[in-house]
Amino acid sequence: MKLNFKTYGEGQVILILHGLFGSLDNWQTIAKKLAETHKVYLVDLRNHGKSPHSDNFSYEEMAADVAELIQDENLDKVSIIGHSMGGKTAMTFAVEYPHLLDKLIIVDIAPKKYRPHHDEIIDALYSLDLKTISSRREADEVMQKSISNQGTRLFLLKNLNREKEGGYSWKMNLDMLTNNIESVIDITEIPFPVSLPTLFIRGGDSGYILDTDFERIEELFPNSEIVTIENSGHWVHAEKPQELLEFITEFIN
Repeated sequence: MKLNFKTYGEGQVILILHGLFGSLDNWQTIAKKLAETHKVYLVDLRNHGKSPHSDNFSYEEMAADVAELIQDENLDKVSIIGHSMGGKTAMTFAVEYPHLLDKLIIVDIAPKKYRPHHDEIIDALYSLDLKTISSRREADEVMQKSISNQGTRLFLLKNLNREKEGGYSWKMNLDMLTNNIESVIDITEIPFPVSLPTLFIRGGDSGYILDTDFERIEELFPNSEIVTIENSGHWVHAEKPQELLEFITEFIN
C-alpha cells in the first residue's frame, strides 16, 4: 500500500508513525525540530489521515506498508519513532525488516495486549452526525458530552474532513478501526529478541508502560533503555514536546 507522507529536512532519515485515530499532522512540531539535523518522514498509516483505506488490519500489514515506502524512496537504514499503535507497528517492523533499521524509539506502548479502553472515544466519535454538523466548534460541543478533556477532543477532531457539498466526513476508516479494535490492542508478536538499539519513552502519568512491564521489555529488547517523562500522559508529544525531543535527540545522536 502506498502511504501518504510528508518530508522535512535533510540528512539521516527518521520515520515517525502516529497512534490510533491519529495522523501525521499530530507530529509536525516534533518533526520540524528534528528536521534541523535529519530528514524526517511523517507517515499516515493505513486507514488514517490521507492514506488509503483497507478492510484489513494487522501489524504485519502495516509494517509491510512502511517497508514499501522505504524501498520506494530508496532509503538506507532509517530510525523509526512510533507512538502507541505506531509503536507496535515499529516493533513488528523491527522483527520483519531489521536490515532496514538503524535505531528504534517506542513512545508509550509496551509489547503486550491491552484491555479494551477506547469505548468512550468511539462512542464520542459516533455521537457526531457528520451530515448535519456545520462547524468544528459545533462538533466539539457535541463531543464535550462524552469527553471532558479538550486536548483529546481537538486531537480527534483533526480527523474531520469538510465535504464540498456540505457536512463532514472522517479521514480515518472509523468503521474498520472500530470493528478491529481487538487487533489494535492485541499483543505484538516478537518471536525472538530484537538486538537493535531501542529507546522506550513513557509518560509518567500514563498507564501504558508499567514498572511490571520492564522485565519483559528488557527480555525482548536486550539493547534497550526505558526513560520516563514526568507529569505527562499518553500523548507525550503534545504534552511534553521539549522533554521528548531531548530524549530522542540524545538517543539518535
